[in-house]
Amino acid sequence: MAASIRLAGSRSCALKSMLSSLQFNKPIQRWCIKRGLSRSSCLAGVEGTKLLMPALSPTMEEGTILKWLKQEGDAIAAGDALCEIETDKATLTLDADDDGILAKILVPEGTSGVKISSMIALLVAEGEDHTAVEMPGETETPKQAETVADGPIEGVSETTQFSSMRHSVGKDGGVLSPAVRQLLDRHHLSADDIPTSGPHGRLLKGDVLKFIQEGGAKTAPSIDTTKPTPVQEPVPVSKPKVMPLPTNYQQQETYTDIDLSSIRKVIAKRLTESKRTIPHSYASAECNIDKIMSLRKDLKKDGVKVSVNDFIIKAAAVALKEMPDVNASWSGTEAKKLSDIDISVAVATDKGLITPIVKNAIGKGLVEISANVKDLAARAREGKLQLNEFQGGSFSISNLGMFGISEFSAVINPPQACILAIGSARMTLNQSMKPQAMTTVMLSSDGRVVNDALAATFLQSFKKNMENPLRLGIL
Repeated sequence: MAASIRLAGSRSCALKSMLSSLQFNKPIQRWCIKRGLSRSSCLAGVEGTKLLMPALSPTMEEGTILKWLKQEGDAIAAGDALCEIETDKATLTLDADDDGILAKILVPEGTSGVKISSMIALLVAEGEDHTAVEMPGETETPKQAETVADGPIEGVSETTQFSSMRHSVGKDGGVLSPAVRQLLDRHHLSADDIPTSGPHGRLLKGDVLKFIQEGGAKTAPSIDTTKPTPVQEPVPVSKPKVMPLPTNYQQQETYTDIDLSSIRKVIAKRLTESKRTIPHSYASAECNIDKIMSLRKDLKKDGVKVSVNDFIIKAAAVALKEMPDVNASWSGTEAKKLSDIDISVAVATDKGLITPIVKNAIGKGLVEISANVKDLAARAREGKLQLNEFQGGSFSISNLGMFGISEFSAVINPPQACILAIGSARMTLNQSMKPQAMTTVMLSSDGRVVNDALAATFLQSFKKNMENPLRLGIL
């Protein structure tokens, strides 16, 4: 009995020694069969969620990160503002879609020209160590991207980058190994000419060697070792030196490069496109605004403050209701008559021109229009307009009267068909030699939508509304 106990004890000790020698405490490697890559679980960091540059407006192609409102390591909740982005239209905030932690900021503040869908930051889930977030590899160049097969790889996270893969691709999309590539280059062969025997039509090293043994290798081009006959070089002829004329002028820089904001880049692009693709037609009219000026004084006595521009917006809305064919846009192939009378008003900001919209202008009185324009203009200068407040519109008005501009022509804001340019008020003498306040308005119209006769009729209606403000319904 004692002998059997000692034997069992010795077997137990041997088993413990064997188990310790196997070192089960070492991490087990996980393998990606498809790529032949390994990844140790003890070396893997925290997998992050990519935060991409969003398209915050329909015409946005790139943006500028003005300011990060959250810092690395900050906890974020769904709906929290992460950063301020300057788009081609305004400055908007990017809000978080879910709870988590801002682990790494990849695009610092002030970076411009950030393309949409490019990665700007990494997020991790709550409770994760944000300092251990896995950093994505370098972004592949287009040439490198061609060498990687399409589609996701099973067992490998989306953020894992295979930047070390540098193999070429065969005619069927299969990856060529470095050994095969070296044989092809050495013997001047093309992978398209060699029969394949590997899985899924992959070209193997043995296929290339067999092709070479069967006489398929091309011979290297022979090099002519004979020495060429030396050609006697012509004797250089000295040219007379021309002395520069004495001058006191010293060349200096005559210009300074100015970095354009995202808004100004889009304005330049759209104005160029508008003038190049839209057949602009112009028509102008002189409007007597004596009655408007007198009515403004009377309203001011009653504590109602409205501007001449408010009368102009209302007069345009009434004219559009009378002439619905002008309240239209160009879709690219045909004209579209719009049911809503939404008037875009040009507002100058430090970052460029923006056109907030007075929606349903025909249904609003002068007081409501005045309050609406003041609110939109203030928020436009602060960059706080929402997309629906400056996207769209059926008709535009641009007023430079406050700058002393007597008259000008404005560029159409596509897809709208018309824009009305307003000049400054000026005093003239009428036929009775009495002073009167006059202003010049010029209509720029898309000839594909509004012909000259229709434009002239619209201006007649607008002029009638301006010279008889009681037609506007006033308040």
